[in-house]
Amino acid sequence: MKKSIKIRVPSLVLLIVLVGFPQISETIFTPSLPDIAHDFQTSMAMVQLTLSIYFLAFALGVFFWGWLSDFVGRRKAMLYGLLFYGLGSFLCFRSSTIEILLMARFVQAFGASTGSVVTQTILRESYSGNQRHALFAQISAALAFTPAIGPLIGGVVDQYWGFRAVFLVLVLMSVLIFCYAFLRLPETFEVNKRVPVKLLPIIKRFLINPKVLTYGFLIGAINGILFSYYAEAPFIFIEQFHLSAAMYGFLGIGVAGASILGSLLSKRLLPVYPPEKIILIGIRTLVFGAIFLLCVSGGSILLESVQFWLMLMGIFILLTGAGMALPNCLSLALTDFQDVIGTAGAIFSLGYYLLVSLFTFCMSKLHNETLWMMPLYFLAIGSLMLLLVRKFLLSKNKVS
Repeated sequence: MKKSIKIRVPSLVLLIVLVGFPQISETIFTPSLPDIAHDFQTSMAMVQLTLSIYFLAFALGVFFWGWLSDFVGRRKAMLYGLLFYGLGSFLCFRSSTIEILLMARFVQAFGASTGSVVTQTILRESYSGNQRHALFAQISAALAFTPAIGPLIGGVVDQYWGFRAVFLVLVLMSVLIFCYAFLRLPETFEVNKRVPVKLLPIIKRFLINPKVLTYGFLIGAINGILFSYYAEAPFIFIEQFHLSAAMYGFLGIGVAGASILGSLLSKRLLPVYPPEKIILIGIRTLVFGAIFLLCVSGGSILLESVQFWLMLMGIFILLTGAGMALPNCLSLALTDFQDVIGTAGAIFSLGYYLLVSLFTFCMSKLHNETLWMMPLYFLAIGSLMLLLVRKFLLSKNKVS
């Protein structure tokens, strides 16, 4: 049942803006990574740490802002987080060393995470039933494009005005989003009606539930692969294949297309297969894409133009598989925690964003200026995901 929607619930456009800007902030400066490494006189591996530290801070922020919103309300938690985000974006703009940039990215991501956790909380408590499912579907469709929008904007801005202009765009974006939320975001939660929930019992339930641990790993691994790609792709396509920053930005459309295709295939298969089977199909597709990409990346006898298009094909296959598996993992992950869904969601998000940070950190450490390291890394992660799905998700359902 809808709860005073006209008075207490923000518009769909505002909700999409609030839940989408963290992803744009994450990917908008990926085309600038080679320029940043050159300007700060540091290695590409060091610059890639700006991605892993973003997710570390994001993980901590998701938990903090979700918890704080239960005490001060959703509106205040959102506005406070946006202030942090604006401060971090300004510090990125003013950074003069890689160390200051890493610190600034931490502050930026910690604030940006409020857009994810508080917006989802607003949706869950303001709508129910099919209306809520429909809104989540609409927002998910819009979010499929946000990872593509970031590199597209960042590539064009970097090519014509330099990477500092990209950070300036984030500063301006933070001001506009704060003003939009300040004027249009209502309070949707009555703080005095809050029922305290103890964290330790929920954490214990998590630790003895192999299903939720498996889904948490799968979600963290799939997102880790996606954002490890964003960390490594500028090196591959700008440094190795000599694309301009603007042209590289247009490749994000293919990433969005693969994610959307995966989601559509998942939806089409749901009447035929159980979601666990679709997860298995998706991860098998991801592994096949990684194998194909690994073979192509080692193809020194191929013409550069042929190798370029074959690598794009491999990445598209891999990310289509990820797009098939991810929504089903998200849907099934917390079915055993409906009684404490708000707090459980915050803890769960903290866990898998820490995994995303770990996976992107490992990618930065493995970076060795070759084309084959990324697909080899993805193949190792995908193989581990296949093993876990078979052992913990499919054994009871006898799905093969």
